[in-house]
Amino acid sequence: MHVLIVEANPALGLIWTRHLERLSARVVLVDAEGAAIQALTDTDFEVIILNLDLAGGIALTVADFASYRQPEARVIFVTNAGFFSDGSIFQFFGNAAALLPCTTPPEDLAALVEHHAATGSELSRP
Repeated sequence: MHVLIVEANPALGLIWTRHLERLSARVVLVDAEGAAIQALTDTDFEVIILNLDLAGGIALTVADFASYRQPEARVIFVTNAGFFSDGSIFQFFGNAAALLPCTTPPEDLAALVEHHAATGSELSRP
């Protein structure tokens, strides 16, 4: 499974990366819009972990680009805010798979990534 993590907090991103690598995931960790767009251009991902709290609202730009460039990739949004707590994120992004607090235990996030990677690969089979 190939996972893109877009997270500005390097310590948090590294924790998530390590948990996913224990599941044999190949992880690309980036902290900015340009790097995320480049990663989505260069590499196919099954799952994208995207922090909605990134400065300047860039997460929405990245999510939009991902839905265009890699519509099969499942996006797990994480946030410390309650802005999309009504579930409206799923109306805006068809590839949205989950919305979680940033404080979700890393092992739970990794299990969710593993689930959505498996689900996504089943969807793309002929």
